Amino acid sequence: MKNKWLAAFIFLAEMLTLSGPAFAHHAWRGFDNVNQATIKGTVTNYDWSNPHVWIYFEATDDKGAVQKWSAGGPSPSRMANTGWDKNTLKPGDQFSATGIRANDGSYILRLEKVTLADGRELICYGKR
Repeated sequence: MKNKWLAAFIFLAEMLTLSGPAFAHHAWRGFDNVNQATIKGTVTNYDWSNPHVWIYFEATDDKGAVQKWSAGGPSPSRMANTGWDKNTLKPGDQFSATGIRANDGSYILRLEKVTLADGRELICYGKR
């Protein structure tokens, strides 16, 4: 009986140790999870690959300075469920990115949706 408890404890400890990085990866720590931001910009690169889709774009601030932004979403398969595909965006496209900003003030968004130049909105999480 003693060996069964020891084996169960070791198994549980191993599972918790192995699952730790997965929880840390998906926590989105370091982001302002309360306030949304919407940034208008021009796509410079659209990376439709695992584990996360990334949009790189340039935006102009109130003083006319160019800011280089990146916005990360979920996996391509999750975004495909909401109407995205590898051809949704291309360099030069105008759009607005809505998401939550990094707390450190860097130009990074956890992407929630985009509004395309024609007014269509594409969400990143959930279903169409």
